[in-house]
Amino acid sequence: MKSENEYRQQIISKKKTIYPVNEELRTYLRENRREIELPVSYASLKRFTGSISIRDKKGKDTLWESALYPPSEIFQLHEGLKRIYSILRTGGDTSVHKHLHVDRIDYCTFGNSNPFRIKIVNDFNDNYDYFYIKQADASRIYGLELEHILSPNRINFFVDEHTLVEEHIAGIPGDQFILFYLENSEFNKVRIAKEFVKFNERCFVCLLGDMRSYNYVFDITPDFEEVQFRIRAIDFDQQSYEGKKTLYLPQFFKENKALVELSLRLLSPETIRQYQKEERTLIARRSISSHFRLNHLMDVMDRDVISPKEKVVQLRKELAAHYNDLTFLDCTGMGEIVRNSLRILQEEIEKKQGN
Repeated sequence: MKSENEYRQQIISKKKTIYPVNEELRTYLRENRREIELPVSYASLKRFTGSISIRDKKGKDTLWESALYPPSEIFQLHEGLKRIYSILRTGGDTSVHKHLHVDRIDYCTFGNSNPFRIKIVNDFNDNYDYFYIKQADASRIYGLELEHILSPNRINFFVDEHTLVEEHIAGIPGDQFILFYLENSEFNKVRIAKEFVKFNERCFVCLLGDMRSYNYVFDITPDFEEVQFRIRAIDFDQQSYEGKKTLYLPQFFKENKALVELSLRLLSPETIRQYQKEERTLIARRSISSHFRLNHLMDVMDRDVISPKEKVVQLRKELAAHYNDLTFLDCTGMGEIVRNSLRILQEEIEKKQGN
């Protein structure tokens, strides 16, 4: 049997194309204050001279490497990274620099974007935080923006030329949650199942693909008597890229089998449909309340190329059959397909309110 690392490497052997940020998208980013001049670029971080493999507590390779840089470049590089952290956290207030230091710069050998993970430590209390520097990929940026606008989560990121900076999304990685927390007797399993159903629906409507268990995290929040769960995507590389509709449904990935079985065991078909309708209504309401920003994004995405033509043709056919809506067949790009999916949601809620 293949190890998990071998399996992941096999999956990623067919890497998705990195799509450039065109001028229309860059204009959208500027108007929404997502584009900013950054002191450190992705390309500059790629100039490391060596690396050390990072292993977990059990000695397993994490597929991350700690990057090493020439001593003569360390000070300027670290100062630039601390400035980026202040942009993310304090709007650029550099006074926080005095008690922060860069503990580590990690490079990921797995994934489409081969990101860098920066670990920042507070000298006063040893508390630490992370942020990421990646290649600016248009499809990923569309995914981040759609998540920010249409999900219950806010996303903090900036772009500068070919560099993308993202804040760390805290939570327990999905694969670790399934392995170590799913059977926790103190957790209400129905709430977990409910959240998985809603997450599954959100991914499908927004066409966010490849939500295997290691591409999302569980955010756990204490409530009055129990805890609330929210699943948050952390990988947006496969936004509106694939042609098969099932690749936008987390329920069809074997890595999520335990969550699927839990949902089917604890939730009746009627309850599942109720949660799906709840999530669709919430997405529709968010799309209506953010009408101008979303329409601008969709206009840009409509005219952009973020997936091969054959995948667009396949997906529009499958969604036309799924929704029994032939207007999908007229879509010429992934942006139009997403817009059409959102139109259906908006019409559903308008019909309900009209009744």
